[in-house]
Amino acid sequence: MGTLDQDGKILVGKSDKPEYLTLAFGNRHGLITGATGTGKTVTLQVLAEGFSRAGVPVFAADIKGDLSGVAARGEAKPAFVERAKTMGYDYAPDQFPVVFWDLFGEQGHPIRATVHDLGPLLLTRMLDLNDVQEGVVNIAFKVVDEADGTADGVASDLIDLANLRELLAFLGQNAKDIGNRYGNVAPATIGAVQRQLLVIENQGGEKFFGLPSLDLTDFMATDAQGRGRINILAADKLMQSPRLYATFLLWLIAELFERLPEVGDLDKPKLVFFFDEAHLLFNEAPKALLDRIEQVVRLIRSKGVGIYFVTQNPLDVPDTVLAQLGNRVQHALRAFTPRDQKAVRSAAETFRPNPKLDTAQVITELGKGEALVSFLEGNGTPSMVERALIRPPSARIGPLTPQERQAILAASPFKGRYEKTAPHKSLTDLLSKAAGEAGEGEAPRPGRGGPGEGGAPVEQPGIGSRILGGIGAILSNPVVRQFGRSVAAVVARTATQEAMKRIGMSPASRRTAARSRRDDGFGLADIDRAADKLSSRPYGLVGDDGGDRGLFGTPQRPASRR
Repeated sequence: MGTLDQDGKILVGKSDKPEYLTLAFGNRHGLITGATGTGKTVTLQVLAEGFSRAGVPVFAADIKGDLSGVAARGEAKPAFVERAKTMGYDYAPDQFPVVFWDLFGEQGHPIRATVHDLGPLLLTRMLDLNDVQEGVVNIAFKVVDEADGTADGVASDLIDLANLRELLAFLGQNAKDIGNRYGNVAPATIGAVQRQLLVIENQGGEKFFGLPSLDLTDFMATDAQGRGRINILAADKLMQSPRLYATFLLWLIAELFERLPEVGDLDKPKLVFFFDEAHLLFNEAPKALLDRIEQVVRLIRSKGVGIYFVTQNPLDVPDTVLAQLGNRVQHALRAFTPRDQKAVRSAAETFRPNPKLDTAQVITELGKGEALVSFLEGNGTPSMVERALIRPPSARIGPLTPQERQAILAASPFKGRYEKTAPHKSLTDLLSKAAGEAGEGEAPRPGRGGPGEGGAPVEQPGIGSRILGGIGAILSNPVVRQFGRSVAAVVARTATQEAMKRIGMSPASRRTAARSRRDDGFGLADIDRAADKLSSRPYGLVGDDGGDRGLFGTPQRPASRR
């Protein structure tokens, strides 16, 4: 019998020949798709084991809890032994070095980040805010950044959700002064953001924010035997908060991108990242976020990181991202609905054709443990699609018991490093000091202070000036201005209708003309919307003037040498 893997390759399965994933192309990303119950998690485990044997650290989210079994020795079940023989090797049970993580700190080491680490764009995504609310969040980051005296776009004093609540309250109390500098900050908008914060807090999201922050180098380590550690995120509870799950993984990818140095193409990746339930990443994501995801997927391979998306339907992944995924494993899809049939055709079209296979038909015929596979080979071109049996995992298939998990946590090299949360540090003093300095720095207004207070005597205005001033104050009132707009609109509409009657236009023709004006014109409502947009211009995003932030609005950091 032969060996399980070859040098520089991972045995994934067998068609009429062994099917290998080449480690040198492991950072060219990949996609694992298939209907529920067709074997996606087993394929993920097979790849994770192969990367670990090759000395490549792995990060994977464990959605159902059954991926945790990779930490326990497998069993030589007759079906596994028989399948291994058909693939040309002897089945040997094995286990792998595993570190458990959990945002809630219940089933693994806690993972924390600060609010300023997350940045305004990802925070907006997590809170599900609209454009105007996003503008207020960006203003909040700008205010605290200036308050710490650095104005470097980092806002490093913004640690936890309690800090963010303090900051939003400060914005509400100083809305007029802040609005004069950055645009309107409406109390109703602040209240809406605070309510969304409450939703995240009720879902346990406040446990994610705080200190100490995660050191990403802890993910990128090997054990004493040179095997890559498999970092497993307990995500069964986290999946009850899908936006928190997706935002956390996006932040993690962004941190890897910002921290790791450029290394080009290596013999094997520095880290492989499996993103299960990948559709949560793209669902209802704004175009700006999708553009950044596509950019990170395209560029992060040069940092030595491979990203593998795991989802049920290939249509869950946008085409711009799908084009970057070179290694493919397609399990069975069921074509019961028109959308399912479209998914089957789309999946078939993404493979390099094999004249011996009707790819679209085979996708619906695959059994459990079977898949269509295509991996990059040679000079980076995809191999022809093949129907293959996926090899059996060497470790346990299925979850650990709570006792086994606790034993692994007790022996973890990171035990005690992240369990204790740093005390909360209030922003009150910092913001109060900044507000006081801003008040002292204001230029004296005309008429302030008499001769004894350093102010020049001011001539009192006459009655005419006072009347004109009163009229100006009335006209500047927002209610009066809105009333004036309404009256002007009614007058203009009436005058237009009368003019059209005089030239003989029918009511139907007038309605057609009105629709055309609405389609092509630019009215008062458009001006108001444009003004609101400009007054809420996001701060700190790529291409803005708001400091040095990365692709997701996360702070840029010095590249790690590791």
